[in-house]
Amino acid sequence: MPYHREALILELEEHARRLRVDVLDMVHRAQSGHPGGSLSAADILAALYFHHLNIDPLQPNWAERDRFILSKGHAAPALYAALARRGYFEAAELATLRQIDSRLQGHPDRLKTPGVDMNAGALGHGLPVGVGLALAAKMAGQSWRTYVLLGDGETQAGVIWEGALFANKLHLDNLTAILDLNDVQLDGRCHDIMPMEPVVDKWRAFGWAVLETDGHNMARVCDALDEAQHIHDRPTIIVAHTVKGKGVSYMEGQSKWHGRPPTDQEYATALQELGEGARND
Repeated sequence: MPYHREALILELEEHARRLRVDVLDMVHRAQSGHPGGSLSAADILAALYFHHLNIDPLQPNWAERDRFILSKGHAAPALYAALARRGYFEAAELATLRQIDSRLQGHPDRLKTPGVDMNAGALGHGLPVGVGLALAAKMAGQSWRTYVLLGDGETQAGVIWEGALFANKLHLDNLTAILDLNDVQLDGRCHDIMPMEPVVDKWRAFGWAVLETDGHNMARVCDALDEAQHIHDRPTIIVAHTVKGKGVSYMEGQSKWHGRPPTDQEYATALQELGEGARND
């Protein structure tokens, strides 16, 4: 790997670590929020916001920007951390998560938070809206792309597959979905609650190009995002194999951490595991 590429990957990995610390800070301070799915998506969001997306934090509504939809809207803490660290607003505002009158609601709100392209919360709606955005770009002859981050639990919703059919029909090669495949949802393992395997075969059967990657291997995540840009005539989904609660040992793979804040001691342990010093605030 050339030096500049190696340096980039190391930089992105540090961004992902920082996002995980921010997530824990926010959820612990608010004593509310969703740490598990935020931590599993941190590497993907770091790759997108600090390398891949064509965006301008100084112009949040720039017409030619790439669009990003966090369809798994409960992972908002990770998105807010990425937006703040990318420069859409001051990092100090992260401390207001879920407070009254805060711009950082429990789920993203495009009318409140700079950099948010779609309100999210009702699972399954992100992909169909992403299809609409990608179609709009095609109709307007614009080159910007649309990215949608999906949770695997939400792909149990039928509206996802309606959107997938429509995207294939329209040959929306400017649309990339990313599946955060951690096999854990609110109340258990996805494969026990509503099995979705064979995931790859399903998306291929719907006419999508499918790329598989380790969602915690930064180099491979970047490679998949780059490859998706060169696929023509059909939409692409990146199936990213991840771990719920990644980076915090006692959270990893545990459904109870879908929406539970850590105690003071759990928070201190998490910071230590993430290579961060003790906090006094």
